[in-house]
Amino acid sequence: MAAVLSPRREIRRMVRADLSAVNTIEQASYPFPWSRGIFSDCLRVGYHCHVLTEDEVVRGYAIVSHALDEAHLLNLCIDPQRRRTGLASELLEHMVDDARMISASRMFLEVRPSNRAAMDLYRRHGFRVIGRRPGYYPARDGREDAVIMVYRFDSRAA
Repeated sequence: MAAVLSPRREIRRMVRADLSAVNTIEQASYPFPWSRGIFSDCLRVGYHCHVLTEDEVVRGYAIVSHALDEAHLLNLCIDPQRRRTGLASELLEHMVDDARMISASRMFLEVRPSNRAAMDLYRRHGFRVIGRRPGYYPARDGREDAVIMVYRFDSRAA
């Protein structure tokens, strides 16, 4: 019988050396991706930028901004080759816990209503729909609304 070794996973702070891998995943994931410069700016201004690695290979990333007692999940993405493996849940839980540690009372995000997998992920983790932003996202046929979701930290048992 042969042993099957699982990849060693780690979630850590993003560093400039990660930008190429992050940008590659972003470009492969979205029809209207962020630029490498946006990720660089997120690092520069001190957003909470994390990467999820397997055996030291970047497989996903998340960016959260913080202001007062609010956190805003700006981007969470997993390498298309590694989706549906639990990595997004693991990374989202980490980012929620990170926000809780700095005393955020709630975390907001916007998501395309056409991104059913992401909406389902956020709902499974306690996010609730609170509104829409009309024409928020660029789309192939004009603009697409954003669904606004919130996670309230007092709604989940510690």
